[in-house]
Amino acid sequence: MNDPVICWSEDNEEKSARWRCEKGLPPPKRVQVIDDRMPADTAYRLACEGTALLWRGDFQNARQLLQAMARRVDKKKPEKNPRQQPVFTPAEAFHRHRLAQSQRARTLEKLLIPFNPDHTIPLRRAPDVHAACLEAYGACTVAYIASLRELLGLIGAYEWRKKGIEIAALGMTIHPHYGVFAPIRSEYVKLITQAPLPKLLATQSIAFDIGTGTGVLAAALASRGVQHITATDQDPRALTCGRDNLTRLNLLNQVELVQADLFPAGQAALIVCNPPWIPARPSSPLEHAIFDPESRMLRGFLHGLRDHLLADGEGWLILSDFAEHLGLRTREELLQMIDAANLKVLGRTDIKPHHPRVSDTSDPLHAARAAELTSLWRLAVK
Repeated sequence: MNDPVICWSEDNEEKSARWRCEKGLPPPKRVQVIDDRMPADTAYRLACEGTALLWRGDFQNARQLLQAMARRVDKKKPEKNPRQQPVFTPAEAFHRHRLAQSQRARTLEKLLIPFNPDHTIPLRRAPDVHAACLEAYGACTVAYIASLRELLGLIGAYEWRKKGIEIAALGMTIHPHYGVFAPIRSEYVKLITQAPLPKLLATQSIAFDIGTGTGVLAAALASRGVQHITATDQDPRALTCGRDNLTRLNLLNQVELVQADLFPAGQAALIVCNPPWIPARPSSPLEHAIFDPESRMLRGFLHGLRDHLLADGEGWLILSDFAEHLGLRTREELLQMIDAANLKVLGRTDIKPHHPRVSDTSDPLHAARAAELTSLWRLAVK
Protein backbone atom coordinates (compact mmCIF):
# COMPACT_ATOMS: atom_id res chain seq x y z
CA MET A 1 0.00 0.00 0.00
CA ASN A 2 1.67 3.21 -1.19
CA ASP A 3 -0.92 5.67 0.09
CA PRO A 4 0.57 8.47 2.24
CA VAL A 5 0.23 8.02 5.99
CA ILE A 6 -0.08 10.69 8.66
CA CYS A 7 1.43 9.89 12.08
CA TRP A 8 0.85 11.49 15.46
CA SER A 9 1.07 10.87 19.18
CA GLU A 10 -2.12 10.62 21.24
CA ASP A 11 -2.71 9.35 24.79
CA ASN A 12 0.93 8.30 24.97
CA GLU A 13 0.52 6.11 21.89
CA GLU A 14 1.91 6.46 18.38
CA LYS A 15 -0.97 6.43 15.89
CA SER A 16 -1.34 6.64 12.14
CA ALA A 17 -3.99 6.79 9.43
CA ARG A 18 -4.25 7.25 5.71
CA TRP A 19 -3.70 10.85 4.58
CA ARG A 20 -6.02 12.41 1.98
CA CYS A 21 -5.29 15.67 0.24
CA GLU A 22 -6.72 16.69 -3.12
CA LYS A 23 -3.76 19.02 -3.65
CA GLY A 24 -1.40 16.07 -3.42
CA LEU A 25 0.52 17.65 -0.54
CA PRO A 26 2.46 15.31 1.76
CA PRO A 27 1.12 14.63 5.27
CA PRO A 28 2.21 17.18 7.89
CA LYS A 29 5.16 16.18 10.02
CA ARG A 30 4.00 17.96 13.18
CA VAL A 31 0.53 17.05 14.47
CA GLN A 32 -1.09 18.16 17.72
CA VAL A 33 -4.37 16.68 18.94
CA ILE A 34 -6.80 19.41 20.07
CA ASP A 35 -10.44 19.80 21.08
CA ASP A 36 -13.00 22.42 22.10
CA ARG A 37 -10.69 23.82 24.78
CA MET A 38 -8.22 25.16 22.21
CA PRO A 39 -8.35 28.99 21.99
CA ALA A 40 -8.55 30.37 18.46
CA ASP A 41 -5.46 32.55 18.96
CA THR A 42 -3.40 29.52 19.97
CA ALA A 43 -4.74 27.41 17.10
CA TYR A 44 -3.96 30.19 14.64
CA ARG A 45 -0.42 30.59 15.98
CA LEU A 46 0.27 26.85 15.80
CA ALA A 47 -1.10 26.64 12.24
CA CYS A 48 1.04 29.59 11.15
CA GLU A 49 4.06 27.80 12.60
CA GLY A 50 3.28 24.73 10.50
CA THR A 51 1.67 22.48 13.13
CA ALA A 52 -1.35 20.49 11.98
CA LEU A 53 -4.27 20.37 14.42
CA LEU A 54 -6.18 17.07 14.64
CA TRP A 55 -9.63 17.82 16.02
CA ARG A 56 -11.27 15.56 18.62
CA GLY A 57 -14.09 17.81 19.80
CA ASP A 58 -17.53 18.78 18.55
CA PHE A 59 -17.71 19.08 14.75
CA GLN A 60 -19.67 22.33 14.75
CA ASN A 61 -17.13 23.86 17.12
CA ALA A 62 -14.42 22.86 14.65
CA ARG A 63 -16.22 24.84 11.95
CA GLN A 64 -16.42 27.83 14.28
CA LEU A 65 -12.71 27.52 15.04
CA LEU A 66 -11.93 27.47 11.31
CA GLN A 67 -13.99 30.62 10.83
CA ALA A 68 -12.17 32.28 13.73
CA MET A 69 -8.81 31.35 12.22
CA ALA A 70 -9.94 32.74 8.85
CA ARG A 71 -10.86 36.06 10.47
CA ARG A 72 -7.36 36.27 11.89
CA VAL A 73 -5.83 35.53 8.50
CA ASP A 74 -7.99 38.15 6.82
CA LYS A 75 -7.57 40.83 9.46
CA LYS A 76 -6.34 43.90 7.64
CA LYS A 77 -3.15 45.49 8.86
CA PRO A 78 -3.29 49.22 9.71
CA GLU A 79 -2.83 51.29 6.59
CA LYS A 80 0.46 53.06 6.20
CA ASN A 81 0.80 56.60 4.98
CA PRO A 82 -0.66 56.52 1.42
CA ARG A 83 2.44 58.37 0.21
CA GLN A 84 4.58 55.47 1.44
CA GLN A 85 2.43 52.78 -0.17
CA PRO A 86 4.33 50.93 -2.92
CA VAL A 87 2.79 51.02 -6.38
CA PHE A 88 2.52 47.59 -8.02
CA THR A 89 2.09 46.74 -11.66
CA PRO A 90 -1.00 44.61 -12.45
CA ALA A 91 1.21 41.53 -12.79
CA GLU A 92 2.88 42.22 -9.43
CA ALA A 93 -0.52 42.73 -7.80
CA PHE A 94 -1.70 39.42 -9.26
CA HIS A 95 1.31 37.48 -7.99
CA ARG A 96 1.04 39.08 -4.54
CA HIS A 97 -2.66 38.17 -4.45
CA ARG A 98 -1.90 34.59 -5.44
CA LEU A 99 0.80 34.34 -2.79
CA ALA A 100 -1.57 35.68 -0.13
CA GLN A 101 -4.23 33.17 -1.22
CA SER A 102 -1.72 30.33 -1.04
CA GLN A 103 -0.52 31.33 2.41
CA ARG A 104 -4.11 31.68 3.63
CA ALA A 105 -5.01 28.21 2.36
CA ARG A 106 -1.86 26.68 3.83
CA THR A 107 -2.74 28.04 7.28
CA LEU A 108 -6.44 27.11 7.26
CA GLU A 109 -5.78 23.63 5.89
CA LYS A 110 -3.89 22.78 9.08
CA LEU A 111 -7.17 22.02 10.91
CA LEU A 112 -7.75 18.29 10.36
CA ILE A 113 -10.60 15.91 11.13
CA PRO A 114 -10.80 12.10 11.27
CA PHE A 115 -12.93 9.89 9.03
CA ASN A 116 -14.07 6.30 9.40
CA PRO A 117 -13.59 3.86 6.48
CA ASP A 118 -17.22 4.43 5.41
CA HIS A 119 -16.70 8.21 5.11
CA THR A 120 -18.53 8.97 8.36
CA ILE A 121 -16.98 11.38 10.86
CA PRO A 122 -16.48 10.12 14.44
CA LEU A 123 -17.18 13.49 16.06
CA ARG A 124 -20.17 14.90 17.96
CA ARG A 125 -22.75 16.70 15.78
CA ALA A 126 -20.95 15.68 12.60
CA PRO A 127 -23.06 15.92 9.41
CA ASP A 128 -23.67 13.04 7.05
CA VAL A 129 -20.98 13.57 4.42
CA HIS A 130 -20.89 10.01 3.07
CA ALA A 131 -22.32 10.89 -0.36
CA ALA A 132 -20.10 13.96 -0.86
CA CYS A 133 -16.94 12.06 0.12
CA LEU A 134 -17.88 9.00 -1.93
CA GLU A 135 -18.22 11.19 -5.02
CA ALA A 136 -14.85 12.86 -4.50
CA TYR A 137 -12.78 10.03 -3.02
CA GLY A 138 -14.55 6.87 -4.17
CA ALA A 139 -15.05 3.77 -2.03
CA CYS A 140 -12.75 3.45 0.96
CA THR A 141 -11.79 0.59 3.27
CA VAL A 142 -9.53 2.33 5.81
CA ALA A 143 -9.83 5.25 8.21
CA TYR A 144 -8.24 8.49 7.08
CA ILE A 145 -7.48 12.08 8.02
CA ALA A 146 -8.26 15.13 5.86
CA SER A 147 -8.48 18.89 6.13
CA LEU A 148 -11.76 20.34 7.38
CA ARG A 149 -11.42 23.09 4.78
CA GLU A 150 -11.17 20.47 2.04
CA LEU A 151 -14.24 18.69 3.40
CA LEU A 152 -16.26 21.92 3.29
CA GLY A 153 -15.22 22.27 -0.35
CA LEU A 154 -16.44 18.73 -1.04
CA ILE A 155 -19.78 19.51 0.58
CA GLY A 156 -20.16 22.72 -1.43
CA ALA A 157 -19.33 20.92 -4.68
CA TYR A 158 -21.81 18.17 -3.87
CA GLU A 159 -24.57 20.74 -3.35
CA TRP A 160 -23.69 22.36 -6.69
CA ARG A 161 -23.94 18.95 -8.32
CA LYS A 162 -27.38 18.25 -6.83
CA LYS A 163 -28.75 21.71 -7.57
CA GLY A 164 -27.14 22.19 -10.96
CA ILE A 165 -26.38 25.43 -12.79
CA GLU A 166 -28.99 26.99 -15.05
CA ILE A 167 -27.47 27.88 -18.41
CA ALA A 168 -29.89 30.52 -19.69
CA ALA A 169 -28.39 30.59 -23.20
CA LEU A 170 -29.23 26.89 -23.59
CA GLY A 171 -32.35 26.55 -21.47
CA MET A 172 -30.55 23.64 -19.79
CA THR A 173 -29.24 22.75 -16.35
CA ILE A 174 -25.65 21.51 -16.06
CA HIS A 175 -24.57 19.52 -13.00
CA PRO A 176 -20.82 19.92 -12.29
CA HIS A 177 -19.03 17.12 -10.47
CA TYR A 178 -16.39 17.64 -7.82
CA GLY A 179 -13.07 18.65 -9.38
CA VAL A 180 -14.65 19.70 -12.71
CA PHE A 181 -14.79 23.36 -13.69
CA ALA A 182 -18.32 24.67 -13.11
CA PRO A 183 -19.76 26.99 -15.79
CA ILE A 184 -20.93 29.56 -13.24
CA ARG A 185 -19.73 32.32 -15.54
CA SER A 186 -21.78 31.16 -18.49
CA GLU A 187 -21.47 34.22 -20.74
CA TYR A 188 -19.06 32.30 -22.96
CA VAL A 189 -21.80 29.75 -23.69
CA LYS A 190 -23.87 32.57 -25.15
CA LEU A 191 -21.02 33.30 -27.58
CA ILE A 192 -21.17 29.69 -28.80
CA THR A 193 -24.93 29.86 -29.33
CA GLN A 194 -24.75 33.07 -31.36
CA ALA A 195 -21.65 32.73 -33.56
CA PRO A 196 -22.35 31.96 -37.24
CA LEU A 197 -21.76 28.27 -37.91
CA PRO A 198 -19.24 27.32 -40.61
CA LYS A 199 -21.02 26.59 -43.90
CA LEU A 200 -19.09 23.32 -44.10
CA LEU A 201 -21.25 21.91 -41.27
CA ALA A 202 -24.17 21.74 -43.70
CA THR A 203 -22.45 18.90 -45.56
CA GLN A 204 -20.01 17.55 -42.95
CA SER A 205 -21.68 17.95 -39.57
CA ILE A 206 -18.65 17.05 -37.46
CA ALA A 207 -17.30 19.04 -34.49
CA PHE A 208 -14.72 18.56 -31.74
CA ASP A 209 -15.04 20.03 -28.24
CA ILE A 210 -11.51 20.15 -26.76
CA GLY A 211 -11.36 20.00 -22.96
CA THR A 212 -15.08 19.41 -22.54
CA GLY A 213 -15.28 19.51 -18.72
CA THR A 214 -18.98 19.38 -17.82
CA GLY A 215 -19.89 18.92 -21.49
CA VAL A 216 -21.62 22.30 -21.64
CA LEU A 217 -20.09 23.39 -24.96
CA ALA A 218 -20.75 20.00 -26.54
CA ALA A 219 -24.36 20.42 -25.43
CA ALA A 220 -24.42 23.90 -26.97
CA LEU A 221 -23.16 22.55 -30.31
CA ALA A 222 -25.66 19.68 -30.22
CA SER A 223 -28.49 22.15 -29.51
CA ARG A 224 -27.47 24.00 -32.67
CA GLY A 225 -27.93 20.85 -34.73
CA VAL A 226 -24.37 19.56 -35.08
CA GLN A 227 -24.84 15.84 -35.67
CA HIS A 228 -21.48 14.33 -34.68
CA ILE A 229 -19.48 15.84 -31.82
CA THR A 230 -16.38 14.32 -30.24
CA ALA A 231 -15.78 15.80 -26.78
CA THR A 232 -12.34 15.21 -25.28
CA ASP A 233 -10.78 15.61 -21.86
CA GLN A 234 -7.77 14.06 -20.17
CA ASP A 235 -9.40 14.08 -16.71
CA PRO A 236 -11.49 10.97 -15.94
CA ARG A 237 -13.64 13.03 -13.55
CA ALA A 238 -14.52 15.43 -16.36
CA LEU A 239 -15.42 12.60 -18.74
CA THR A 240 -17.69 11.05 -16.12
CA CYS A 241 -19.28 14.44 -15.48
CA GLY A 242 -19.74 15.17 -19.18
CA ARG A 243 -21.27 11.76 -19.77
CA ASP A 244 -23.67 12.27 -16.86
CA ASN A 245 -24.82 15.66 -18.16
CA LEU A 246 -25.15 14.60 -21.79
CA THR A 247 -27.07 11.48 -20.76
CA ARG A 248 -29.44 13.58 -18.67
CA LEU A 249 -29.92 15.94 -21.62
CA ASN A 250 -30.46 13.01 -24.00
CA LEU A 251 -27.59 14.12 -26.24
CA LEU A 252 -25.31 11.07 -26.19
CA ASN A 253 -26.63 10.09 -29.61
CA GLN A 254 -24.83 13.18 -30.97
CA VAL A 255 -21.79 13.32 -28.65
CA GLU A 256 -18.96 10.84 -28.18
CA LEU A 257 -16.68 11.29 -25.16
CA VAL A 258 -13.00 10.43 -25.60
CA GLN A 259 -10.11 10.59 -23.14
CA ALA A 260 -7.37 12.52 -24.90
CA ASP A 261 -4.85 15.28 -24.37
CA LEU A 262 -6.43 17.88 -26.65
CA PHE A 263 -7.43 16.42 -30.05
CA PRO A 264 -9.05 13.11 -30.95
CA ALA A 265 -8.14 11.29 -34.14
CA GLY A 266 -9.52 12.65 -37.38
CA GLN A 267 -10.71 16.02 -38.65
CA ALA A 268 -13.77 18.21 -38.11
CA ALA A 269 -15.56 21.15 -39.68
CA LEU A 270 -15.65 22.98 -36.35
CA ILE A 271 -13.29 22.65 -33.38
CA VAL A 272 -14.11 24.50 -30.16
CA CYS A 273 -11.87 25.07 -27.15
CA ASN A 274 -12.26 27.05 -23.93
CA PRO A 275 -8.76 26.70 -22.41
CA PRO A 276 -7.74 28.04 -18.98
CA TRP A 277 -7.54 31.81 -19.31
CA ILE A 278 -4.61 32.70 -17.06
CA PRO A 279 -1.01 31.76 -17.96
CA ALA A 280 0.17 30.92 -14.43
CA ARG A 281 0.99 27.82 -12.43
CA PRO A 282 -1.96 26.16 -10.63
CA SER A 283 -1.44 25.52 -6.93
CA SER A 284 -3.70 22.45 -6.90
CA PRO A 285 -5.23 19.95 -9.36
CA LEU A 286 -8.56 21.74 -9.01
CA GLU A 287 -7.04 24.91 -10.50
CA HIS A 288 -5.98 23.37 -13.81
CA ALA A 289 -9.18 24.66 -15.42
CA ILE A 290 -8.21 28.24 -14.52
CA PHE A 291 -4.43 28.40 -14.80
CA ASP A 292 -2.47 27.30 -17.88
CA PRO A 293 1.31 27.38 -17.24
CA GLU A 294 3.10 29.13 -20.12
CA SER A 295 -0.18 28.94 -22.08
CA ARG A 296 0.53 25.29 -22.88
CA MET A 297 -3.05 24.26 -23.62
CA LEU A 298 -3.70 27.44 -25.61
CA ARG A 299 -0.57 26.88 -27.70
CA GLY A 300 -1.37 23.17 -28.11
CA PHE A 301 -4.86 23.96 -29.38
CA LEU A 302 -3.68 26.58 -31.83
CA HIS A 303 -0.85 24.46 -33.23
CA GLY A 304 -3.08 21.39 -33.57
CA LEU A 305 -5.88 23.10 -35.47
CA ARG A 306 -4.11 22.99 -38.83
CA ASP A 307 -3.91 19.17 -38.78
CA HIS A 308 -7.42 18.57 -37.44
CA LEU A 309 -9.56 21.05 -39.37
CA LEU A 310 -11.23 19.98 -42.59
CA ALA A 311 -10.68 22.32 -45.53
CA ASP A 312 -12.77 25.48 -44.97
CA GLY A 313 -13.37 24.46 -41.36
CA GLU A 314 -13.17 26.81 -38.36
CA GLY A 315 -11.60 26.76 -34.93
CA TRP A 316 -13.42 28.65 -32.20
CA LEU A 317 -11.24 29.84 -29.35
CA ILE A 318 -13.04 31.07 -26.23
CA LEU A 319 -10.66 33.32 -24.31
CA SER A 320 -10.91 36.12 -21.78
CA ASP A 321 -8.55 39.08 -21.96
CA PHE A 322 -8.22 39.04 -18.15
CA ALA A 323 -4.58 37.94 -18.49
CA GLU A 324 -3.92 40.95 -20.73
CA HIS A 325 -5.27 43.37 -18.11
CA LEU A 326 -3.11 41.62 -15.51
CA GLY A 327 -0.02 42.09 -17.66
CA LEU A 328 0.51 38.32 -17.96
CA ARG A 329 0.03 38.17 -21.72
CA THR A 330 -0.31 40.91 -24.34
CA ARG A 331 -2.74 41.00 -27.23
CA GLU A 332 0.25 41.12 -29.55
CA GLU A 333 1.59 37.88 -28.04
CA LEU A 334 -1.77 36.19 -28.60
CA LEU A 335 -1.89 37.34 -32.22
CA GLN A 336 1.68 36.12 -32.70
CA MET A 337 0.69 32.67 -31.37
CA ILE A 338 -2.19 32.56 -33.85
CA ASP A 339 0.07 33.61 -36.70
CA ALA A 340 2.83 31.15 -35.70
CA ALA A 341 0.26 28.35 -35.91
CA ASN A 342 -0.44 29.32 -39.57
CA LEU A 343 -3.92 30.51 -38.67
CA LYS A 344 -5.86 33.63 -39.56
CA VAL A 345 -8.64 35.43 -37.68
CA LEU A 346 -12.00 35.39 -39.46
CA GLY A 347 -13.75 37.40 -36.78
CA ARG A 348 -14.15 38.01 -33.08
CA THR A 349 -17.20 38.47 -30.87
CA ASP A 350 -16.91 39.94 -27.38
CA ILE A 351 -19.14 39.78 -24.34
CA LYS A 352 -18.90 41.56 -21.00
CA PRO A 353 -18.82 39.35 -17.87
CA HIS A 354 -21.61 39.98 -15.38
CA HIS A 355 -20.47 38.04 -12.30
CA PRO A 356 -20.54 39.79 -8.87
CA ARG A 357 -16.78 40.26 -8.60
CA VAL A 358 -16.85 42.74 -11.49
CA SER A 359 -18.33 45.34 -9.12
CA ASP A 360 -16.37 44.33 -6.00
CA THR A 361 -14.05 47.29 -5.49
CA SER A 362 -12.38 45.59 -2.50
CA ASP A 363 -10.98 42.90 -4.80
CA PRO A 364 -7.23 43.49 -5.32
CA LEU A 365 -7.75 42.61 -8.99
CA HIS A 366 -10.84 44.78 -9.42
CA ALA A 367 -9.41 47.00 -12.17
CA ALA A 368 -8.62 43.99 -14.36
CA ARG A 369 -11.99 42.35 -13.68
CA ALA A 370 -13.89 45.57 -14.47
CA ALA A 371 -12.14 45.89 -17.84
CA GLU A 372 -12.37 42.20 -18.81
CA LEU A 373 -14.00 40.96 -22.00
CA THR A 374 -14.57 37.34 -23.02
CA SER A 375 -14.15 36.69 -26.74
CA LEU A 376 -14.91 34.03 -29.31
CA TRP A 377 -12.15 34.07 -31.89
CA ARG A 378 -13.12 32.47 -35.23
CA LEU A 379 -9.96 30.99 -36.71
CA ALA A 380 -9.12 29.28 -39.99
CA VAL A 381 -6.03 27.85 -41.64
CA LYS A 382 -4.17 30.40 -43.78
